Amino acid sequence: MGELPFSRAHSSLHPDHLWIWERAVYVDENQRTWLPITIETESGLQVLMRQEDVPLGVAVCPSQLAPCLLPAMWQLYPGRRYRGSDSSFWRIVYHIEFSGTEDMLLEQLPDPDC
Repeated sequence: MGELPFSRAHSSLHPDHLWIWERAVYVDENQRTWLPITIETESGLQVLMRQEDVPLGVAVCPSQLAPCLLPAMWQLYPGRRYRGSDSSFWRIVYHIEFSGTEDMLLEQLPDPDC
C-alpha cells in the first residue's frame, strides 16, 4: 500500500511569542514571520497561522494599526494554549509542518467571565 501524504507531516515546536510586526504579519522570537488567516465559525473565532518567509518592513506600533479581531501579541501558556495581549485564550488545535510549510491552527476559547 502506498504511503499517505499526511504521514510525512510532523509536529513542530510552538513559538513562545508572536508579536504583530505590520498589518497581517507576526514575528516570533526567532524572527520567523507568520501570516494569519482569520476564520469566523458558528462556534467562534479561529486563526490559521502560516509560517512563511516574507520581507519585513518597518515595525508598526500596534496603536497605528486598524482595529483587528486578533491580539497584538500571543504568549505560549501551559496546556497547549496561547494568551493574547487582550487577555483572550487560544487553544492550539494543531501545529504541523508538511512539505516545508508550517501551519498552526488556533481557536479562541470562550471568555470564562461570560
